[in-house]
Amino acid sequence: MLSAPINLQLVRQLFAQPEKIQPSDFFRREIATRMREKLELVKIQPSALLDAGCGELDDLAELQKIYPQTQVFGVDASLAMLQAGKKKQLAAMSTMGRLLSKWTPAVLRQEVGQYLLTGDFARLPMANATVDLIWSNLALHWHPQPDLVFAEWRRVLRTEGLLMFSCLGPDSLTELREAFAKVDDLPHTLPFVDMHDFGDMLVNAGFSTPVMDMEKITLTYGDAGKLLQDVRALGGNPLMTRRQGLFGRQAYKGLVAALEQRRDSRGRINLTLEVVYGHAFRPVSRKTAAGEAIVRFDLPKKSP
Repeated sequence: MLSAPINLQLVRQLFAQPEKIQPSDFFRREIATRMREKLELVKIQPSALLDAGCGELDDLAELQKIYPQTQVFGVDASLAMLQAGKKKQLAAMSTMGRLLSKWTPAVLRQEVGQYLLTGDFARLPMANATVDLIWSNLALHWHPQPDLVFAEWRRVLRTEGLLMFSCLGPDSLTELREAFAKVDDLPHTLPFVDMHDFGDMLVNAGFSTPVMDMEKITLTYGDAGKLLQDVRALGGNPLMTRRQGLFGRQAYKGLVAALEQRRDSRGRINLTLEVVYGHAFRPVSRKTAAGEAIVRFDLPKKSP
């Protein structure tokens, strides 16, 4: 099922310059913190985990602090983001850090295996049943076929493994979408997928007991230009149906004017971001790879 006409090659291009993405990292760090709070409620000790859409590896570092003996995999569509993350890790290994290595986080010491891969979420270069935990922070909405992504994530999860993800929902960027509508009729933001549709996709992909949640976060700006800068830093517009060519000067002035008209009583311009959270488990299989039903017989308990 196509969620939106997203050009994956364009997504890679948009994330090929990490320095342009970095200004929006404050938002990813905040959502990662909220996801970790949810993860604390789940009793799991994974021997291997995957960060799908790991970017500059910040979440991997935090996850390995939580699970220091866990083998970690990071997958991202952008090689540049992975390279920037490795450069950041190496920079953290200062001379003092080496001298005090036994107090340095395991993710920096590389005591436990860390494997970084470039690839498509829906075609992971990983074997079946490889990890016990899949974590994905604000990455799923960049893929045009989340249903295929869920099926692939289920494939690499082990039985009773946990999937935990976040992404943007359909009420995100509504103020910007309405401002653009006063300039032209072309789509400038992703339509995003409703959390209930994600829940259905998880069930169809073979996950059990999916739990979906949502919250709206409002960012406020005193300057329309800074708002637009942050939106570009979130990833930009990878739609195949987007405007071909540059956004003209007059159109840009019209967009800024439309945003200026939205100032509230405090003189601030609001920007809504709807964040969808989901988690689900891979259940015990009821069929073999050949499609044959698995019937389990449990011996009756002996009476004392």
